[in-house]
Amino acid sequence: MSSTTDLARQVIRNLIEAGVSDFVISPGSRNAPLSIALHEASAKGFVELHIKLDERGAAFYALGISKATNRYVAVICTSGTAAANFHPAMLEARHSQNKLISITADRPERLRKTGANQTTDQVGLFPNINSFDLVAGVKFELGTGPIHLNIQFDEPLLPKDNNDWLAGLKIHEAKVEKVNPKSLLVTGNGVLVIGHDLGTFSSEEVEAFAAKSGLPIIAEDPLTFPAAIAHCSAFLGDESVRKYLTADYAIVIGRTTLSRSINTYVANIAKSYVIDPRIATIDTKRTATQVFFELPKLEVETLNQSWISDWQEISRITSEQIKSDESWSEQNAVRTITSAIPNECALFIGSSRPIRDTEAFATPRNGIKVFANRGLAGIDGNLSTIFGISNHFERSFAIIGDLTFLHDLTALLRPSTSNLTIFVIDNNGGGIFSTLPQAGVSGFEDLFGTPQNQDLVKVISAFGIAVSKVKTVSDLNLAIAHNKTGLNVVIVEVPNRETMAANLAQTYSRISKAVRMGLNLA
Repeated sequence: MSSTTDLARQVIRNLIEAGVSDFVISPGSRNAPLSIALHEASAKGFVELHIKLDERGAAFYALGISKATNRYVAVICTSGTAAANFHPAMLEARHSQNKLISITADRPERLRKTGANQTTDQVGLFPNINSFDLVAGVKFELGTGPIHLNIQFDEPLLPKDNNDWLAGLKIHEAKVEKVNPKSLLVTGNGVLVIGHDLGTFSSEEVEAFAAKSGLPIIAEDPLTFPAAIAHCSAFLGDESVRKYLTADYAIVIGRTTLSRSINTYVANIAKSYVIDPRIATIDTKRTATQVFFELPKLEVETLNQSWISDWQEISRITSEQIKSDESWSEQNAVRTITSAIPNECALFIGSSRPIRDTEAFATPRNGIKVFANRGLAGIDGNLSTIFGISNHFERSFAIIGDLTFLHDLTALLRPSTSNLTIFVIDNNGGGIFSTLPQAGVSGFEDLFGTPQNQDLVKVISAFGIAVSKVKTVSDLNLAIAHNKTGLNVVIVEVPNRETMAANLAQTYSRISKAVRMGLNLA
């Protein structure tokens, strides 16, 4: 038996015993020892094996599985540029603290810096991520975030034996360390702000904490917290409303990365208490009145009922204004989808406009499991992430923009076979930039608008995937109600980006006027 075969088998056996059951492979020669070992483990039922052609997509697919299962998932490739393609997903995993294992096959160390084919320095390829350069004697540890295993394989790469190297394999249960939480006593009228990533805590943990607090809840993800105050990012865009609702303190769980209105509101509160374990290792320069790495034991004193009522009334007024707008628009399309999809399903929301429209216009609810790539909020690899997530749910949905969809088009070469409906908001380009200060600058269309000018129905049909197009709320509701099996894509054709931006501005203006009038503000 070659030392290469032995090393590959040791790595795979150790990972299986540590509880890793999903492995994603992109075909290659140098990673052949790992691929063969995994095929043998799969044949015996120890692992589930996924084959993806594109390394970048493979890494995001593995990331999706990790998000859905909260377990370590390994993605494996050959040497050279293949390994570099793992970097975007590894960055997302690091900042979201997802459990992703990048395994890059490598040439022996003696070939580094010699001009050998497909050989570069892969050690430390992913900065700030725990990395192990393995040549023999497998020693590595799984932690809480992503890790990198770079494995030196010398020839011969193929096994010359039929040993039952999986005999006696035992899967070890991960030990969960109990943490004694600190205490937090707050006095006065406060708010609880929940970032979309939940600070890496589970939704159940955060919901229990929120319920105990009794505070008004500002949730970037209103689809997970039915008790959240609806449409906060919409009405907090008005400066006079922000001042009227000035709190004595804010408790912030995770990162708030979606709306400037909420960040501005929190920044003007005298005391802030931030709860996020990543401050210890990643966001080390983040400051607050007090920082917690775990959810503390919370005690709230002298909270006025009128404070709660004010938030509820402002939310009610805002909701009336939003519902009164029956025009066909991006925000109404997103509002329709998020309210109509059934319980007990998964929903992935893409970056840029879809996730912001969900925050501002969706009605708080629960019953669905919400996912997003909010570690670094990229649009790359979203389709692959969606496919990885959907394989672990009976029914899944996704809302993404047209550029986000096209950015990961190669994922359609080996798409998900699960029951998944993807809604593509098609405004022919980068709609979010029409709502940012860049709007209207010279060269805007080329630099920011970036119209894709594609017939998405034809593009998707070329992959043999079921696709339809809707242009009205009623047609959208029919598409949601038609519970198709397998993979389906619905193109949601909305007005152009300029119209969208103008509609948003008018909506926010109506909300501000109505709330000011309701509160008798000047």
